[in-house]
Amino acid sequence: MKAQLTIEQDAQTNRYVQCVADAIVMQVPREYGYAPQDWELVVFKDDAVNAFALPGGKIGVYTGMLKVAGNQHQLASVIGHEVSHVLAQHGNARMSQQMVTQLGMAAATLALADRVDSNTQKAAVMALGLGAQYGILLPYSRKHESEADTLGQGLMAQAGFDPREAVTLWQTMAQKGGATPPELLSTHPAPSTRIHQLDAQVQRYMPVYQQARVEGRRPDCDRLKPR
Repeated sequence: MKAQLTIEQDAQTNRYVQCVADAIVMQVPREYGYAPQDWELVVFKDDAVNAFALPGGKIGVYTGMLKVAGNQHQLASVIGHEVSHVLAQHGNARMSQQMVTQLGMAAATLALADRVDSNTQKAAVMALGLGAQYGILLPYSRKHESEADTLGQGLMAQAGFDPREAVTLWQTMAQKGGATPPELLSTHPAPSTRIHQLDAQVQRYMPVYQQARVEGRRPDCDRLKPR
């Protein structure tokens, strides 16, 4: 990706995003096998409203996300969510689930091969494929997104970022995002579902946030935010 995409060269933008990311990764428990210095952040100059984290401690943030995440707390919500995907090993789990599903489809195809005519076989395999997609893979993906929302909101609170801002971010995302597919057909929970879940967890994480501030974790990254 570093070879193919444009990397943001503006020093102030990089310092701002690095400040938020550093505060988040400092709170990753060592039991996950990552030390703060193990994480690499790259800011990509791209209008896509996107960010990601990959196994091995790779974090990418697109500059388009900085136009939507209005402050350090909202950006921390995004980075905390993406880092949580890595900590929960969602990438590994998703690949395993897809492999098992593909093997099941192959086995079903073989089982039908000698029992029904080709048209019936095609129809059955198509039905099985739709069932696997909407009954297993998509709900599994939505579950991972919800887990990352929960873990990420906790991580940002531990780092001294206001967990209420995760709700505000998704309210903004919902307003700017336009029409979205029905949740049943999507890899992600509906924005309204995410907003409700994050809002319901605020009461749980506010004491964590307040304790972090008492202990001196008060990130001041907004002073670095490009104007």
